Amino acid sequence: MYDKILLPTDAAEGTELAIEHAVAVAEDTGADLHLLYVVDSDVYNSYSGDEYVHEFESLEAALEHVGEEALESAAEAARDAGLEPTTVVRHGRPHEQILEYADEADVDMLVMGSKERSGDYRQLLGSVTDRVARLASRPVTIVKTPVEDGE
Repeated sequence: MYDKILLPTDAAEGTELAIEHAVAVAEDTGADLHLLYVVDSDVYNSYSGDEYVHEFESLEAALEHVGEEALESAAEAARDAGLEPTTVVRHGRPHEQILEYADEADVDMLVMGSKERSGDYRQLLGSVTDRVARLASRPVTIVKTPVEDGE
């Protein structure tokens, strides 16, 4: 049923459930697991560069490093389950890059994490997961993580 599964990750807390789900489905179906992190070009393009950002030379490099660490964490969980995931870092607008990669890699399903937030929050900001789910031409499984009060 599934030969290729894509798990985009954003390095945020609460992605563990989505990682667990994607790994379990890949393990159960024998699918190849693709892990993707998108360095959000809107973030680093809008940054003036005047303040100290990180030990790296630029915000873009710092974001890429964060993404590589997030991918390694997800890849480790996959390897622990006996999988050999493909890891990819891309630059651009996250929802666009996720959809583009899904088409290029011809994945059968996307697994995405989402925090359970109020409708007001979602109406104001939306989310990458919402955009991907609305625009994708292939199945998208959304794994929700409860948000503690005050987050």
